[in-house]
Amino acid sequence: MKLTLIGAGPGDPELITLKAVRALGEADVVMYDALVARELLDYCRPDALLVYVGKRKGAYSCTQEEINPLIVHYAQQYGHVVRLKGGDPFVFGRGYEEAEYARQHGLEVDLIPGISSSYAVPAMAGVPLTSRGVSESFWVVTGTTKDGELSNDLQLAAQSTATVVILMGIHQLPKIAGLFAGVGKADLPVAIIQNGTTLDERVVFGRVSDIVERVEQEGISNPAVIVVGEVVGLRANASATPFVGSQLRPSTISTNTSTRS
Repeated sequence: MKLTLIGAGPGDPELITLKAVRALGEADVVMYDALVARELLDYCRPDALLVYVGKRKGAYSCTQEEINPLIVHYAQQYGHVVRLKGGDPFVFGRGYEEAEYARQHGLEVDLIPGISSSYAVPAMAGVPLTSRGVSESFWVVTGTTKDGELSNDLQLAAQSTATVVILMGIHQLPKIAGLFAGVGKADLPVAIIQNGTTLDERVVFGRVSDIVERVEQEGISNPAVIVVGEVVGLRANASATPFVGSQLRPSTISTNTSTRS
């Protein structure tokens, strides 16, 4: 009995590792999340069982408490389960919880990291997280804790000179903007990137003082990555468009998953 946790990357189906593709082709069962590109399911065996366990706001599928025992159930019944998760399983992906639960129930566990949206999405939109003379480091912070509150780390991040990347925070944007404004950073540049690395990508630039209004005007929603810092100004002031690669989403991998999901 085996569980393989796979990071599917930030959205573009071509941003997945060769090792992950090989594991998908070996799996008996693939349990996949909402933000996973459906084209990736083409790498699965024709006889593999594909199970959707996505969690999206306003659309119920499975809670984490339901997913954990399902992993064990399918491993006991079929053998090799792949858990296909967006981004990287160990970056706000609850991968550790699933791995530990599986180990405690006798499963062999393997991890195949994925490209995290925290840095890939800004990069493909032309926003560097560090740049010599502008930013020497960056924070990656969740926008909402398990209690529905802002992370205490965000207060510390806002007071630093580092770039701040906030995941799952679009619904907390007014509070986030207020926090940065409260430490004297109302003029700090901000980028909000929705559906990053895909054909549906949308980017809104602004400053802490006006980003909430801009996001409301554009109708930006999750999944979105928030980037706050002087590096955003490098992209916002540049004449170049985002990198050409970001305009080639998704890949041309053929799809035939309509009857399998």
